[in-house]
Amino acid sequence: MSTNTNNLSDLEEIDRIEQAIQAFNAGHLDMDRMTAVRLQHGVYGQRQHGMHMFRMKVPGGRLTPERLEAVADIVEAYSQKGIAHVTTRHSIQTHFVPLDSTPAAMRRIAGAGMTTREACSNTVRNLTACSLAGVCPRERVDVTKHLGDAAVHFLRNPLNQQLPRKFKFSFSACEEDCAQALLHDCGVIATEKDGRRGFTIKAAGGLGHKPREAIVVEEFIPERELLFALEALVALHNRYSDRTKRAKSRIKFLVERFGEQGFLEKYREEFERTSQALAAQSYTQGEWRQPTGGEGPGPGAPRRLFAQRQAGLFVLPVALPAGDITPAQLRGIAALLRAHGLSEIRTTQDQNLSIFNVPQTGLAALRGGLAELGLREPVTGDNVVACPGTSTCRLGITASPVIAPKLSGGKADLRIRVSGCHNGCAQPETGDIGIYGEGKRVHGKLVPHYQMYFAGSGMRNGALAMKGPALPVARIKQAIERVQEAHLASGEASFFSWARAQSTDYFKELLADLAEVKEEELQSVMRDYGDAADFRVLNLGGGECAGVSQALIGSNFFEAAHEREYRNALVFQRKFDEALHCNEAILRLLGSGVAQLLGGARQDDLGRIAAQLRQLAPGTLAEEFARISGGLGIGEEISNEALAAISAAVDDWTIRAADFAAEQDAQLDLAEALPVAPTICGGNAVKGSAARHDTMRECKEAA
Repeated sequence: MSTNTNNLSDLEEIDRIEQAIQAFNAGHLDMDRMTAVRLQHGVYGQRQHGMHMFRMKVPGGRLTPERLEAVADIVEAYSQKGIAHVTTRHSIQTHFVPLDSTPAAMRRIAGAGMTTREACSNTVRNLTACSLAGVCPRERVDVTKHLGDAAVHFLRNPLNQQLPRKFKFSFSACEEDCAQALLHDCGVIATEKDGRRGFTIKAAGGLGHKPREAIVVEEFIPERELLFALEALVALHNRYSDRTKRAKSRIKFLVERFGEQGFLEKYREEFERTSQALAAQSYTQGEWRQPTGGEGPGPGAPRRLFAQRQAGLFVLPVALPAGDITPAQLRGIAALLRAHGLSEIRTTQDQNLSIFNVPQTGLAALRGGLAELGLREPVTGDNVVACPGTSTCRLGITASPVIAPKLSGGKADLRIRVSGCHNGCAQPETGDIGIYGEGKRVHGKLVPHYQMYFAGSGMRNGALAMKGPALPVARIKQAIERVQEAHLASGEASFFSWARAQSTDYFKELLADLAEVKEEELQSVMRDYGDAADFRVLNLGGGECAGVSQALIGSNFFEAAHEREYRNALVFQRKFDEALHCNEAILRLLGSGVAQLLGGARQDDLGRIAAQLRQLAPGTLAEEFARISGGLGIGEEISNEALAAISAAVDDWTIRAADFAAEQDAQLDLAEALPVAPTICGGNAVKGSAARHDTMRECKEAA
């Protein structure tokens, strides 16, 4: 795998996005298809008509002065609000961007090697890591190298284009698990077992609707097999997760569906496939070391100056109120970094920034420069994270960014997490105190409330937070302060330990008077923070987090493209029988997809698919499918030459099927899922996009 994440951009795809917008404006592309296109490229609709959120992926949070300036330029030029916002997944987003401006914004960040591709929609989202990966004295290996390779591997990968729902990774550099695997679809944790160095893999965690803690799928896996496990979990999600019910479409629901053992069995099946298909691929070999102890940063990032494992160097944290930063501040930080000979700054999961490799002699000047920009280090009580809520989000119920600055973590510097709805983008179930917005009927009136959570932590020995009472928004600040007072009075330093030692009804009883609203008190709780009118929940047609599929057949074509990549990799390894089975899978996916497009039923048997196609689409397409599928010879020994002929026929039929599908639906865009011109390797034609997987690189080296 390539470790280069310095340039994730693709200018040609930005040209295609611009063409799609032009087609939409001319009435040649409908709203659903335009929505699918823009979400795939990180452009998310807002509750304000015609305005969009523009999300930039930052794998592992790593930025440079050049990238800070690129972000500043697009915020200043294209955002009508003029603010950049750091998310809990290291990404940077800006709001109030007109759709027509997004291609120009994409080109500007592409100049700095950044991309918005797959920052939204049903894809592998931005990959997160320990905030101190590479510099922490406790770490076993710098996992940002493994994260970077995974980011490159999944970006534009056919497997990743039309998943049933989004998929989130985390990478932790030691067993403390500061990146919080517990809440992720897949969490990677560096470890050592019996003198061997590798990783523990957790999967199927998640927040939002029905929070679930991740389960261990690999107690230990060697570095060589890490990518096999990651792709196996994405493939498992793609194959089995529900594509029809949004509320049940995350991978965590497969544990509920199959049971834990059944889930593990399905994972092992996918692992067998991925380990074969990716066997020839190079892999990250990190520089492993023995941890030297010391205090770790905890979830998020260090909140004070942190001594790196590199002698004499420090990490300097920079607080961003509610994760917001202006273009002037972005440019100012870039100039400061250059002036001090520094090249790396990172976004953090607590919506702040961290400057790396600062020598002791440069600290005073750097702090002074930050102060001139109106920035400072975190202070006790300001560890408050908030999502955009009703300020921009179509799903927002409460004004989370308005109330967040009014809240404090108090003397114990508790982690406060504020979400505007139950989807929990601010990760309320992982905070010391987490809240999410909802509306509740009280005396016949709709009153804004926050559902409370206590004592969450996604790290080692952690757990998702305990659900507490729901309280009116107008009283939530008082409720949080009362809980903090009770904690401090106990003398227990750890809020996590204290809260979990309480009885089941403790918090309900502690806050009972605040939860109860008497009829004569109703008017005092009717408004959300910042609102001049009584509370109401707007019906904006739902959010776009789940993405929009262009069409069911689109997912079939992309899954077929994934099978084609596997086929080509297996051919390169001379595993011809396994490659033949990939051709069988391609025909099954596309034949059944075309039949369903015409109103037919899903079929898995190739003979039945052929009969159905003859009935629904009589002619060359159906006859060619029957001929190719009938001549596969599954179970028989096959030569390289015979396989090459079958593969060429399958690829030709794939292109014919795409043309046919486009005739039925002129707005279908299947270009990225189709075979490309053949590459010659050792006298054999190898098609597809396997170059992303190193097969082409190794082919050239072999030549």
